[in-house]
Amino acid sequence: MKFSIEKKDTSSRARAGFFHTKHCCVQTPVFMPVGTLGTVKAITPEHLQKIGFQIILSNAYHLFLRPGCDVIKKYEGLHAFMNWKRAILTDSGGYQIYSLSQLRKITSGGVSFSSHIDGRKLFIGPKECMDIQNSLRSDIMMVLDECPPYPCERSYAKKSMELTLAWAKKCKEFHHDKGRCLFSIVQGATYDDLRQECAERLMSEGFDSYAIGGLSVGEPLSLLMHTAGFLSEILPENSPRYLMGSGTPQDLIDLISLGIDMFDCVMPTRNARNGTAFTWKGKVVVKNASYKTDKSPLDESCRCITCRKYTRGYLRHLFHSKEILGAMLLTYHNLYFYNDLLRRCRKAILRGTFSKFKKTFKASYDPYSR
Repeated sequence: MKFSIEKKDTSSRARAGFFHTKHCCVQTPVFMPVGTLGTVKAITPEHLQKIGFQIILSNAYHLFLRPGCDVIKKYEGLHAFMNWKRAILTDSGGYQIYSLSQLRKITSGGVSFSSHIDGRKLFIGPKECMDIQNSLRSDIMMVLDECPPYPCERSYAKKSMELTLAWAKKCKEFHHDKGRCLFSIVQGATYDDLRQECAERLMSEGFDSYAIGGLSVGEPLSLLMHTAGFLSEILPENSPRYLMGSGTPQDLIDLISLGIDMFDCVMPTRNARNGTAFTWKGKVVVKNASYKTDKSPLDESCRCITCRKYTRGYLRHLFHSKEILGAMLLTYHNLYFYNDLLRRCRKAILRGTFSKFKKTFKASYDPYSR
């Protein structure tokens, strides 16, 4: 992967750049909507493209379970299966291994587990991980890793790191399509020396880029920021830095300041389905009684179709009536907001005004729901 940096911020480590995949050019900083099962919930691929997203995330583990690789192979890959014309990153399933702690057994060869759907006995190792993602024909593939819990003992974190490193090396051996990128994942829990060792050993192997895994698993925000900032100074300058699974709008701006380029999170879509919107002034819970006859849009500063066409009062009615349209309209808005936030961050970096933009946003954004 060739990652080109267009501009660096002079008062932080924020940078604007781009890289090319088989399907499109991805400009950074970038937020990737989560489409675990080949769909971003409550929104169509056409609307995602209209909003301006260049890349989305799907999950190899879940797609392996259903509909299964044999089905997706008949469509010649995930792009055609889900009608998405732009780039796709597939997560290998390391986080799912972490979350299925009661249903799996980890060995040096891989993970034996019971399907959470029907109880089938299954196995995924580095070869299987690459075979699954090759069948999906994703633009960016992630290596198989183990995500340690928080907190965990240093001995466990060290063992987990060694396992992740061994699996990453094996994944690289089974990665045959060099036209598709392979990202490794830095683990090491909350131990700086383990994180540094893991990063350096992965870099010595040479991957297309490097992700930061094992965060957003219950650790304090200050620790997440410390680890992300610590690793952004170690990871290569000429590769996009991807922090997996974060976060809130204010967190994204702080992480961009630390030099992180790529993000994914279910927060905008999950909050939308629960009736919470992200706006330029903070979070709005549209189900609240105060919005019953409110004729104003969700966000007067937003140009998305939800804000241009519908009122807070109508959106509240949809959620209280349990109408699917409510989740669809809020999902559209939240994803539009996230994309617009990252777009404005990029624009500010290119203009040399990122610090001012960050200060203005934080002064006007209320992180508490209203």
